[in-house]
Amino acid sequence: MRSLSPTILYVDDNADSREVISFLLNIGDNKYNITTADSAGKALKLMEVQNYDLYILDYRLPEIDGIELCRLIRKINTITPIIFYSGAAYKAERERALAAGANAYLVKPNDIDNLTETVKVLLSESAALDVNYFQMSGQ
Repeated sequence: MRSLSPTILYVDDNADSREVISFLLNIGDNKYNITTADSAGKALKLMEVQNYDLYILDYRLPEIDGIELCRLIRKINTITPIIFYSGAAYKAERERALAAGANAYLVKPNDIDNLTETVKVLLSESAALDVNYFQMSGQ
């Protein structure tokens, strides 16, 4: 089941973006445990030792791009929400991300106002799935 403060893994190679988004997501009543990584490789290592309630990915990453990272996440976890928050703004990039298993695709910086709300909605939907699962399984 979900912890009191949802855990988010934010993967972006830009340090300023990681800092700004981490700050933005914790303004007001929002209380998230945010872990950041600057590459897909580091993200995968973090995922070996901790489960996350939500992933936020950039499209363009060193080593492995965000699309491939999304696919790798979906191979081991089909439920946890994934949001792309990226400067890659073409329709084809959005379609590739959604086809890889992302739940939402937001464009930097235009959709910054939608990011917090999208995080809340997806975490809420995911928590509802968790509750339904545990009720059905009798746990």
